[in-house]
Amino acid sequence: MIGTGQVYALVGAMFAAVALLSARDRENPRRWGNAAFWGLVAVSFLAGGRIGGFANGLLVIALALIAGLGGLGQGAPATTSPAEREASAQRLGDRLFLPTLIVPAVSVIGSLTLKSLTLGGHALVAAKDATVVSLALGVIAALAVALPMLKAPLAAPLQEGRKLMDTVGWAALLPQALAALGTVFAAAGVGQVVGGLIGRAVPLDTPFAAVCAYTIGMALFTVVMGNAFAAFPVMTAAIGLPLIVHRFHGDPAVMGAIGMLSGFCGTLVTPMAANFNLVPVALLEIPDRWAVIRVQAPTALVLLIVNTALMYFLAFRA
Repeated sequence: MIGTGQVYALVGAMFAAVALLSARDRENPRRWGNAAFWGLVAVSFLAGGRIGGFANGLLVIALALIAGLGGLGQGAPATTSPAEREASAQRLGDRLFLPTLIVPAVSVIGSLTLKSLTLGGHALVAAKDATVVSLALGVIAALAVALPMLKAPLAAPLQEGRKLMDTVGWAALLPQALAALGTVFAAAGVGQVVGGLIGRAVPLDTPFAAVCAYTIGMALFTVVMGNAFAAFPVMTAAIGLPLIVHRFHGDPAVMGAIGMLSGFCGTLVTPMAANFNLVPVALLEIPDRWAVIRVQAPTALVLLIVNTALMYFLAFRA
């Protein structure tokens, strides 16, 4: 059966290749720091489920020390020149978007079909892993199309991936780290504490008040945490389940889906979501560090209002 284990192994192999290529890059004065950092990330994907919680904790501390002490640097991967990329873009035109479109197309089709496929009477893909497996298959399919279309060598995806990882740096791991932190907060009972504080500050005796507290709380907590996945378990334990679902009998599916969208409204306006809001500014060399957040803020506010209304009108339908 194909599941997340195979996907994690594929991702781990990619990061291992990034680490190896970084170690061989003599143009990067911090090549060993890069190699160690991405090598540890590879270990977390390849063996994280077998080395135990204590070893994983040490691994995370080592990653934080390497990044915090300035151990990461910008490499010089073997890649095409700007003139070569411009000539290739003019030659291919709109076909350049084909690999990009393949990824979501395969992901959606796979999510809808893979869970029903069987081989020898057994499910080919675990139903709970169908979306992740489909995303991985979409990436593989896109690579299979992009390499011959661009006439690129087999090592090109790894070199370009290393270039992107060097540019983004430690922020590439921010969503994963913050999502894990949200799980830790939920296990520690932070949700119940937050729920108690909100309940004492705001009367939550109507469905509308509970919905407003949940959606706005998701956005605000995401602003603090930097990631809606980190805010979700806390706010759901604090307000979503005890009030919207249990007290007012709201639909948990509607609550969960729209609640996450409300959290993403917070993602649009926080520098804590550095990989979304600060890294693009650096990549595009925009002088105003807050340019992305300024542009996104009005959209975030409108979406939050719409999400609140949608949850109120949809979650409590009989």
